Amino acid sequence: MDAKDQSTEIEDVGRKSPIDTYENSEEYGDYVPGTDEEKKLVRKIDLFLLPTIFLMYLLSYMDRTNIGNAKVAGMAKDLDLDSGKYSITLVVFFIGYVVCEVPSNMILSRTRPSIFLPIIMFLWGAITIAMGWVKDYKGLIAFRVVIGCLEAGFAPGVLLILSSWYKKSEQSKRFAVYISAAILSGAFGGLIAGAIESGLDGKYGIAGWRWLFIVEGAMTSGWSLIAAFILLDFPANSKRLTPRERELAIQRILSDDNSVRTEDTPELGHVKALALALRNWRVWGFTVGYMVIVGSSTLSYFYPTLVQGLGYSAKDAQYMTVPIYIVAFVCTAVTGYFTDKVPHKRGLIISCWLVVSTICAVIICAVYNFKARYVLLVFMASGLWATNAMSLAYMSSTFGAFPNETRAISLAFVNAMGNLAQIYGAYLFPSTDAPKYLMGFGVLSGMCALGVVSYALLQVFLTKYPLKKR
Repeated sequence: MDAKDQSTEIEDVGRKSPIDTYENSEEYGDYVPGTDEEKKLVRKIDLFLLPTIFLMYLLSYMDRTNIGNAKVAGMAKDLDLDSGKYSITLVVFFIGYVVCEVPSNMILSRTRPSIFLPIIMFLWGAITIAMGWVKDYKGLIAFRVVIGCLEAGFAPGVLLILSSWYKKSEQSKRFAVYISAAILSGAFGGLIAGAIESGLDGKYGIAGWRWLFIVEGAMTSGWSLIAAFILLDFPANSKRLTPRERELAIQRILSDDNSVRTEDTPELGHVKALALALRNWRVWGFTVGYMVIVGSSTLSYFYPTLVQGLGYSAKDAQYMTVPIYIVAFVCTAVTGYFTDKVPHKRGLIISCWLVVSTICAVIICAVYNFKARYVLLVFMASGLWATNAMSLAYMSSTFGAFPNETRAISLAFVNAMGNLAQIYGAYLFPSTDAPKYLMGFGVLSGMCALGVVSYALLQVFLTKYPLKKR
């Protein structure tokens, strides 16, 4: 199959039955959906993938966001960080992160996830440990750049793995589990930071915020060594499944109108795969929508600062961020469970949650009662976390018909552009705007409103113009 056979045109939306199609030579064989054999296989896939990925992402997100906890625990004072310098430390992480995502997934599509992902995880864990001995602002910048480049391969890699193993009607719950790891890492990060400030601060002459980097980095590198022996590869080459299980895994994905790369599938060149992805309007539609969600989610980096602005001490501010994450965890889990029952309504569900976040952001701008603002912040954050999980499931299931290389690049591109939005999001809550932060919440209200429109339009056009393989 050459690249020409896999190419697609941008359709005229006025046509009555335009459908993009992509070939895959595999047959469904004797596949019958819903058998006991298939249910057993799905449980086995879940057992290998979900706990492993959950812990990997939990630790990844803790390493990425612990800088917010470290800031209020004394890092800002020790390293002489003002609001502008702190924002730069956030931005430099995402520069490397955005630049390296697509190349990382290009590599992953040609190798084994059980090798590639644990290696980069071990490395960024080691760099996080080293951050415990950072001497100044310039050193902190250097560490953040390197960690951003290394972590870039993880999130898009997980998107590719989950989209390769699960049917469209199974993905919302699994992506909810995945995003829940980030949510709980925020809660655990707050608890750990509070415990360190009260227990480890000054131990062996090391400040509490430095212990935060050392402890969490060690946990990350340690788990990466274990994950290498558990994580599945792709359906066609995973050694942890029997030949029959691999055959069934491929058949069930093909039957769901998705493409699967096997040993006999010709490789599509990276340049051609990139061109194929960037020519498709669906990729750009999801890019706009996901940029809105991720850009708004930069709010999470400022939870400790925002809560501290409500009048809590630095120590209590760490603990008061926990309810924000717990409520978000429940909302995301419930949304993921019920969305898989109506997968064709994902765009509508995402839009509804973004309406909630938009309303909360608008009211926060108008109401200055701190307790009321805290409650609104809780529900606004819940909407953003839930839509993050569902948007990943939405684009993963939509891109399923793409050839493997094109799907890998499409998922990485959307994720990279979404994280690009975090660069300007890092400047939305300067300390000079405390305690009301009107600019930040005002911008987020507009972004969430744009997200409502974006996903509503995706719901309409993807229903009318689905992407299918032939």
